[in-house]
Formats: sequence, structure tokens, C-alpha cells
Amino acid sequence: MASAVQELAGRIERTGLPGMVDDRLLPVLPPLTSLLPSGGLRRGTTVAVQGSTSLVLALMAGPSQAGSWCAIVGLGSLGVVAAAEMGVALDRLALVPAPGPEWPVVVAALLDALDLVVVVSPERARGSDARRLSARARQRGAVLVPFGQWEGADLRLSADKGVWDGLGPGHGQLRTRRTAVSAEGRGSAARRRRIQLWLPAPGGGIRLEDEAPRRHLVPMEVG
Repeated sequence: MASAVQELAGRIERTGLPGMVDDRLLPVLPPLTSLLPSGGLRRGTTVAVQGSTSLVLALMAGPSQAGSWCAIVGLGSLGVVAAAEMGVALDRLALVPAPGPEWPVVVAALLDALDLVVVVSPERARGSDARRLSARARQRGAVLVPFGQWEGADLRLSADKGVWDGLGPGHGQLRTRRTAVSAEGRGSAARRRRIQLWLPAPGGGIRLEDEAPRRHLVPMEVG
């Protein structure tokens, strides 16, 4: 698996992003800019996400739409349809659903070639693996996005369980979810930030809470 991924990574050339004011940043969707100290994902940083795979996909959508190659390692339950509905450009997405015990080698190879790499380790990552991969991202100018706890992350984004919208009395379908997302970290990210999002929003994607209609809200523990 590791050798195959290394070969794939060797074929992918990291793409510049025309029109970016600061090429050290990867752009994100507008509703997420206020969560990030620089309004985008700074190259070379590690941004850990907890509580929502939808938030992971939303974070990837902006860079992939702007031309960046992204990868997701170890998230076998991910649906390509869900990624597309959240706005991820599928022609710029590499999936490694089952990297096996050599997952750190797989992630390191992808960090060498791609702009953004999401990783879900089979178990909680050892501190040495986490530090080594964060250092690799810093050296290569990529963004590492671990899903779950990660020692030494520069920024941590956390989503609560949220409140689903769409069910009426005894009928209807879950369509949207109102979710609080907070961000805190080190350095310029030390100040805690918090926003309310519709994740997903009506019709897919994400919106700030005041940009989507509020109907019947039902507390649900749906990931």
C-alpha cells in the first residue's frame, strides 16, 4: 500500500492557486473564514478536527475548488456523494480508505506532493508519529488535517452534536443541521472563536446560521 501511494504521489504536481493574495494560505469557504486566524489554512500547519466528518469535508471544499489536490487517509466510511454535496472537487481528491499499519508512511508520502491531507489513524496516533507528520507538513508546505485528537496541533476545530432540522410531528426527513463550531490553538490562534453553522445547509454545502431558514429542530446524535 505505502509503495503504491508513493508512486501516485509522485505523479501529482502541487498546483499553485492563481488569484490568492497570500500564496501561503489555502482558501476556505466563506462561512469558515472567521474561524481561522488568517482567514484561510496556512501552509505548513496542522489543523485537527473533532466531532464532525461534514466539517472535515467543508474544510477541504475551498482548497479543492481552487485547484489544490487533497487526500483522505483512513476514513473508510466516507461517501463520495457526501463529499460532492459538501462542495469537494472530486477530480482533485485522492482516497486511501484502508492504509494499514504503515499509515504514517502513506500520509508522509502524500504530504510531499499534495496541498492538504486528512488522516484518520487506526488508533490514537502516538506522539512521535504525530510530531513527525506535523513536521513533514511544515517542511513541505502542506496542511495536515487529523480527524480526532492529535498532539501538538496548531489549531483545533470542534463541532458539537448539533440540532437537525426537517422533521415535522411524526413525519419528514432530516435535511439540515445547526452546529456550533469552535476554534482554538497556539500563537495567533490562541483566542477562542465560535460560530453557528448550518452543516449541511439546505441543498448541501454550509452556511452561517442566519443565512438559512429555521424550521423544526430536533436534537439528534448523528455524526
